Amino acid sequence: MTKQRDIKIIWILTPCIGILLFVILYFVATLYYPGGSQFDTNAVGFSWTDNYWCNLLNDFALNGQKNMAKPIALTAMLILCMSLAYFWWQFPKYTHLGKYYAYGIQISGTLAMTIGLLLFTKIDHDLVTNLASLFGLLATTGTFLGLYKNGWKTLLYFGLLNIILIVANNILYYNKDWIFYLPIVQKITFITFLIWICCIDIKIYRMTLHHN
Repeated sequence: MTKQRDIKIIWILTPCIGILLFVILYFVATLYYPGGSQFDTNAVGFSWTDNYWCNLLNDFALNGQKNMAKPIALTAMLILCMSLAYFWWQFPKYTHLGKYYAYGIQISGTLAMTIGLLLFTKIDHDLVTNLASLFGLLATTGTFLGLYKNGWKTLLYFGLLNIILIVANNILYYNKDWIFYLPIVQKITFITFLIWICCIDIKIYRMTLHHN
């Protein structure tokens, strides 16, 4: 029973492991990106300051060459979506949320990540992004509520930092004079969000370890 219990506890860290794999594959994918960005189509390789993450997912790089980074980036994205879906499925079980709130987080989180995978298809990019963002927002709102109910204030405040960064992304996106800062801010926002998820996951792991 002890071994089964230990395995069950380790499974809690699945989102962290998946996010770590995503980061590794993300970095590897950048090494295979031929070149080109929205600001310089003749640039060589992937620029951390000028390229967006989605550039790695296109069939062709912005310099017109076949994008050799795509298979690696797709694999990374698949792992990330599965990891986040698993996180939102297990998170409510460790909170003081009611049954319907818990179901809401589980369903919206899973739908957000499932719809996110449709970015790899021919379905309208904006439609998929908006739907995934909507369900992702619901899951994230539920996460905030769960953190509040558990009294995990530090993680709650950390999450609010993500909201501020998302607002900053939107400001930069709609301001053409500042848009050249967007690739950098997007990466900072993405990294901050993933660190936040990992911190929550580790908190749950430690709590479960303590109770066992």
